[in-house]
Amino acid sequence: MASKTIDPLSVEEPSGVVEDEEETEEEEPAAAGEWSRETQVPGKVLRAHSDVVTAARLCFNDRCILSCSADRTAILWDVETCRPLRVFDGVHSKTITECSLIPNTNRMVTVSWDKKMVSTDLETGQTLWRRRQAGLLTSCSSSPDGRLLVCSSDPQNGVYISDAASGHTLHHVTDHHRSTITRCRFDPQSQRVASVSADRSIKLWDLLAHKTTVNIDSNHSNVVSDCCFTTSGYFLCTASWDKSLKLWDLQAGGFRSQGGTPLQRGHQGSVSSCSFSADASLLVSGSYDRTVALWDMSSLCQTLILRGHSDWVTDVSISADRKLVVSASKDRTLRLWNMENMEEIPQVLEKRRTQGTGIHILKCEECRKAFPVSRLQTSELLTRCVFCRLKSPSRYRPQPPPLM
Repeated sequence: MASKTIDPLSVEEPSGVVEDEEETEEEEPAAAGEWSRETQVPGKVLRAHSDVVTAARLCFNDRCILSCSADRTAILWDVETCRPLRVFDGVHSKTITECSLIPNTNRMVTVSWDKKMVSTDLETGQTLWRRRQAGLLTSCSSSPDGRLLVCSSDPQNGVYISDAASGHTLHHVTDHHRSTITRCRFDPQSQRVASVSADRSIKLWDLLAHKTTVNIDSNHSNVVSDCCFTTSGYFLCTASWDKSLKLWDLQAGGFRSQGGTPLQRGHQGSVSSCSFSADASLLVSGSYDRTVALWDMSSLCQTLILRGHSDWVTDVSISADRKLVVSASKDRTLRLWNMENMEEIPQVLEKRRTQGTGIHILKCEECRKAFPVSRLQTSELLTRCVFCRLKSPSRYRPQPPPLM
């Protein structure tokens, strides 16, 4: 496809280049298990990879981190000591693009530019199975029930859905997108696969109907690089090289008429990754501007920027209790951030005080489904979704606009 997208290499360098050099000099952390206070948020630097770290995932009840790299290795780290528990080497011959833990097991799956998808036992290091696909594998994900795997291939622009236990392909969707698929994810109910692409579209493939049931033109002006679901599956967030993130209401279908809701005050560079907290109150994103951002989902505004990486941030993950954030980078390191006292940081307090726009996610008192409502409109009058209000419009009285 003829594309006008901008390569991330063309992203303007942040103005504070000299400051980055100073940070690099100060980056010798104390012992691996100690928190370093280079910024307002304590952080630990994890070093063991010898090339770009392509993905990082908190796992095993947030006691471990699973990472993979262009150095062709995957590493399981201990969160407490920030030291490798096991290094997985010799499985792939080229860059490992993504890794995923298979829920309810001690197994992981890795995919690579060597066209192989491999399942490995994390306890023994034994390779359980390996499958060679038709193209370069760009992303992978496990279904929350641990039964299925999905991976995307390039240049076929397709997805493979496989049995997690054996690796056998169950479905192969060819030409799913018009260009490279950058990320594929199962929804929390293990019923649909979301995929995003350099063609700037979002697609949801239904595992029961065996077809694409949702096809969204994202209106992002550049490559859509990542996507993540809320735990309910009602909302999807997309990250893009156009430096923005958008929230999509999949439950009520508001995106069909209104498009995605942009998150305010975005990154200065292409956004590479995004991840929701378990309660969907917080979103974390990573960018080629070398920063990690945290977003308050009640206001859809950025509340905190984490600085420390000396090169692109390639991936992010957040713990279930929202106390830890891990980020992976082109600078060959991972960083573990302690967010436990985030609410006490002056920058966060000030932003919460001044933010007056955004949305709340409410539950309709009639149909019991979740629906979004503007924070400025929140009141006892808005206790039902638009569909239930339309059934008996006389009960609904619009509020006057807020005083400016």
